[in-house]
Amino acid sequence: MTSLPQARMATQASGTWALYVLTDAPCMEWPMHDFGRVTPMPTLQERVRALAALGYTVAGGPEWEWNATRNSPAPRHLWAAIPVRPATPAGAGGDGA
Repeated sequence: MTSLPQARMATQASGTWALYVLTDAPCMEWPMHDFGRVTPMPTLQERVRALAALGYTVAGGPEWEWNATRNSPAPRHLWAAIPVRPATPAGAGGDGA
């Protein structure tokens, strides 16, 4: 069972890399960042910046779990996942200072 929220990075149908955050909301409402390129693969620092822009931070360390699927005859589909948490805990307000 997937613990939410969880960030995933994968290639879209266009071949560009995207990062999205799985939440309990419908999938069309998941926060998403498109890196806009096929290569090179986004670096760890780029992924952290994308998560921050979406309002999330890595929970428990920067280890991404990589997976691959193979849908014959289509090529292998590579994707990665990592647990995340909201950058600002629920109920914690920022005063901008």
